[in-house]
Amino acid sequence: MVEPATAGIIVVVLLFASLAVGVHIGVALGLGGLLGMYLAIGPDAALGQIATIPFSTTNSFTLAVIPLFILMGSLATQASLTTDLYRAAYSWLGRLHGGLAMATTLASAAFGAACGSTVVNAAVFTRMALPEMTKFGYDKRLSAGCIAASGTLASLIPPSILMVVYAVITEQSVGKLLIAGFIPGVLSAAIYMLGIYVRARRNPSIAPMSDVQISWEERFKSLYGVWGIVFLFLLVIGGIYSGLFTPTYAGAIGAFGAFLIVIGKRRLNKNTLLDTFKDAGVTTSVIFIIVIGGIIFARFLTYTGLVANLSEYLLGLSLAPYLYLLSFAIIYIILGMLIDPIAIMVMTLPVMFPVMVGAGYDPVWLGVIAIKLAEISLITPPVGLNVYVVRSASPIPLSLEDVFAGVTPFLLLDFITLALLILFPQIVLFLPNLMY
Repeated sequence: MVEPATAGIIVVVLLFASLAVGVHIGVALGLGGLLGMYLAIGPDAALGQIATIPFSTTNSFTLAVIPLFILMGSLATQASLTTDLYRAAYSWLGRLHGGLAMATTLASAAFGAACGSTVVNAAVFTRMALPEMTKFGYDKRLSAGCIAASGTLASLIPPSILMVVYAVITEQSVGKLLIAGFIPGVLSAAIYMLGIYVRARRNPSIAPMSDVQISWEERFKSLYGVWGIVFLFLLVIGGIYSGLFTPTYAGAIGAFGAFLIVIGKRRLNKNTLLDTFKDAGVTTSVIFIIVIGGIIFARFLTYTGLVANLSEYLLGLSLAPYLYLLSFAIIYIILGMLIDPIAIMVMTLPVMFPVMVGAGYDPVWLGVIAIKLAEISLITPPVGLNVYVVRSASPIPLSLEDVFAGVTPFLLLDFITLALLILFPQIVLFLPNLMY
């Protein structure tokens, strides 16, 4: 056996080498953790962990909410709730400066209340909204940037898969974390819309005003199309907030509610049902592989004492709390340029969470800040997962440079939102403190 510090260095080098050659992040984390335990605590203990962790991790009542939320989002997409949302938002905002982009942001935020997946959100609205904005003469960079940035809102607005992952890793209340993301998510959407309006007002050529006349009667009629999203949101989040049922039960009820909506809209047949379950299963499997690999890696850090030693060392520096927060933010943004948000969480939280809580930060507030930083990483070059999703799903010619140029103003708006959440923590904690 080797010293824990030496094992840690070997594992970190192996981890980044694996990522550099394209090994899946979940596999890389799992192999790194397994090798670390083999070196530090012996082969028998390492093999014992690898034999039990995959089952014990996935056999979790709390983690079961992830496939249920994913299934709910897949069914909501199948029910064409996004189309109804977009039409309603356009009916009310289409005549404003940048109204079509604002309608896309609002509809994307609302769909996040039924989806929980940033990738699905971005892909759906790319196919639906990008051709419409192009047809009305919108600058394609603004259009693509708006869709990529708005897709990240599903990370904050409940139900959020990232929130569940954070809660599982840090052993916090899933219900409180889901509720905590609501006001910050709405605030993010509002700041996006304000930014779009200001840009379009200053430079009308990038977002021409629509000349389509929509009567007030048509506007109010369009609201009938949003009942499905409102129903799912009240069913899931209302039940969690009131304490009527747990987040896992809420996920099951939400998925069943989405299933009923699909049936009610007569959008269900054998092929679509199989495709929906297949997509939900594949997405869930990818997430679970990352979580399992992350747990193996975290177990290595815990058993070797690296987490405790590193936390003790960092807290022993007696830095000002804001310096710990600044370090936390820099780590997330840098890693976000290279890997996806779930992988960032499973890699960093075992070490950083005890340090941040020890520095005096509220665990629920920290979760929302971590998710907001993950949102930023989703549109940060050179990886920017949502940027690649928009580029690949685009029905019109679009380059990566166009999308990255389009999201840059939204990155600045995200930092404004992040500053508000840091300066005024009650924006995050107000609703969780009222629960039950």
